[in-house]
Amino acid sequence: MSENTLEMNNEEKVVIPASIALLRFCGRWAWTSYALVGIVVAAGLLLSGCSAKGSSEEAVAPTVNVQVGAAENQTIQRKVIAEATLYPLNQAAIIPKISSPVKKFYVDRNSKVHAGQLLAELENADLLGAQADGQAAVQQAEATYQAAVHKAEQDLKLSKDVLDAAQKLYDNRQTLYKEGALSAKDVDDASVALATARNQYDAAQQQFDRRVAAAALASAKGRSQSADAQVSFTKILSPIDGVVTDRPVYQGELPPAGSPLITVMDLSEVVARAHVSQQEAALLKVGDAATITVPGQPPDVKGKVTLVSPALDPNSTTVEVWVQAANPSGRLKPGGSVQVAMVAESVPHAIVIPAAALLTSTEGVTSVMVLDTDNKPHRKTVTVGIRSGGDIQILKGLQGGERVVTVGAFELDKEDEPILNKTTVQVQAPKMPEEEEEQ
Repeated sequence: MSENTLEMNNEEKVVIPASIALLRFCGRWAWTSYALVGIVVAAGLLLSGCSAKGSSEEAVAPTVNVQVGAAENQTIQRKVIAEATLYPLNQAAIIPKISSPVKKFYVDRNSKVHAGQLLAELENADLLGAQADGQAAVQQAEATYQAAVHKAEQDLKLSKDVLDAAQKLYDNRQTLYKEGALSAKDVDDASVALATARNQYDAAQQQFDRRVAAAALASAKGRSQSADAQVSFTKILSPIDGVVTDRPVYQGELPPAGSPLITVMDLSEVVARAHVSQQEAALLKVGDAATITVPGQPPDVKGKVTLVSPALDPNSTTVEVWVQAANPSGRLKPGGSVQVAMVAESVPHAIVIPAAALLTSTEGVTSVMVLDTDNKPHRKTVTVGIRSGGDIQILKGLQGGERVVTVGAFELDKEDEPILNKTTVQVQAPKMPEEEEEQ
């Protein structure tokens, strides 16, 4: 077998059998025989390997279509959002204090009323009779009292005159007794008469008849006032300004005991009552700004927090929160379901990005994809703060003004760093709602 000599790698010589040839394909050396089939097979395998490497090098630089948003310096708010039920600012379900048929209504449903206005009147003929009897009793007791007063005054004056006379007689007899003109018995008689007159005067001062007459007069007045009250209860007055929202009884009917005859609501303002968790309630305080959203009825209504209950609801272990808002147009209806958004915290000059730009790894690490001036993507780890709807506050990792990838960020995040550096990014404008519906 003949031998061939080949040079390899800087003058190095290798002697090989003649039936074997060293072939170089794609920068590699390979041994083969001169057999034609062997040459073809070896060449095909080596060429296919070279071609596979070339296609692999082209696959490491993909093109990704993205949409971007801006990291803006703006105000962001932490909000507590909850479902709520609307109540009127004030209401009065008026229940009659006496049982009597309705004599007349003076208002209808949806009538605007003011405090003290007569709304309805109940039958009161029997009560009017009792009232007249009471007034007569008062007049009689008043006359008796005046007569007793006059008599007491006369008795007091008379007893005073008698006392003065007895005192004068006693003093004279004392003087005469000292002069020896009278006996001691005459002085004793004058002393007894003086004591009797003094007792009568003291009794007159007590004015027993007058006190009895005064008590009788007070009793008569009390019965008369009770009769007046019964009559007044037949007149149904509005205790508040508002609107008549319910009048379930017809004229002439007897209202059921304990049931409202008329309901009046003050709808100038409403209160949305919501229940939130203890953690969320701890963020809120009276005076916080809030909005009330009525489903299908924009725009939102501005209000404020007026109550954060100091106690938990024993049934749900939640905290009741009230949001009060003006209702001049009457658009907010008591009893309706609404959504309240209460501002627990407001941070001005915060770095804010669209929520769609935030990426979260399985380990909980948060990051965003940022495009430089050459549209090259870069992964940046960030620390997030307040989340509000479609916005997220970035506490650390961005300075503001960066372009962050929203649509397409997930595809970029799947790439390793070497491949990410070679990725071509094409920025597309956001699609209009009409275009999305067509697709």
